[in-house]
Amino acid sequence: MPEANMTTLEAAILRQAETALDRVAAARSAIGSVIFGQAQVVEETLVTLLSGGHGLLVGVPGLAKTKLVETLGLVLGLNARRVQFTPDLMPADILGSEVLEETADHRRSFRFVHGPIFAQLLMADEINRASPRTQSALLQAMQEQHVSVAGERYDLPQPFHVLATQNPLEQEGTYPLPEAQLDRFLMQIDVLYPDRKAEKQILIETTGDREVALKVAMTADELMATQRLVRRLPIGDSIVESILDLVRGARPGDGDPAITQHVAWGPGPRAAQALMLATRARALVDGRLSPSRDDVAALAVPVLKHRMALTFAARAEGETIPGLIAKLIERLG
Repeated sequence: MPEANMTTLEAAILRQAETALDRVAAARSAIGSVIFGQAQVVEETLVTLLSGGHGLLVGVPGLAKTKLVETLGLVLGLNARRVQFTPDLMPADILGSEVLEETADHRRSFRFVHGPIFAQLLMADEINRASPRTQSALLQAMQEQHVSVAGERYDLPQPFHVLATQNPLEQEGTYPLPEAQLDRFLMQIDVLYPDRKAEKQILIETTGDREVALKVAMTADELMATQRLVRRLPIGDSIVESILDLVRGARPGDGDPAITQHVAWGPGPRAAQALMLATRARALVDGRLSPSRDDVAALAVPVLKHRMALTFAARAEGETIPGLIAKLIERLG
């Protein structure tokens, strides 16, 4: 490509990036006016969506997970819906089903009734309470971006994102997601208790009669344009090598035996792909156009945590996956 054309292309990308930075900053500010004390959760959720992925929010009840998803839908201009997962929920309750209709002239035909999955942002509340059959139907649609009912294909809207929630405390009557299905989530986002200062702000802001009017920061089309931009942002070779060192270092047979002896199975190539996209998106959320090693270190745990498992001996010795990842991060320098 001629140098003049390359310069024009770079200038166009730069203009898009500057516009995207303003939109992302506005979105983060709007969300922060409603969600208090969860800055890291907001950042990681935004990174997940800007990367074009799905997120798994893990936390006890009452930490504003549902409120966060509702707020994201409004701020990002997305059609958002929520499904409460229960043991009796069937795949058709999510995907939709065909119904038999009879016209005035007594002609009968089937019509497809779209399920709640036909939304741009779907909240799958307490996903581990549904049966494996229902979980699989959702997770297959997440991967393939379409559903098939009675042999007919129905494409999901664009963009399409799932933010699933999970309660880490009550495990009775639940169906844990298999490891292969957990890998469909770009990140596992741990929602922790707020600190005292943030909780005081929550008490003051949420128990009065004043309601914050949310501002729309971008449209669905602008979100997709930003997602395309994330894939075009430059990333240094040293950052790529750091991602490879981190992911491969967590695999038995590839990494240091002092660490991998505690690992039953490690992250695959999809983990490296997720980390590559997420570091670019985090740079954009933070107001930068190029990721750094700090981005890799900050996102290593949420990207890798659900893609690894400890051996029985490691669990008995008190080892944890975040602890092992922390040791791998230290070796990055």
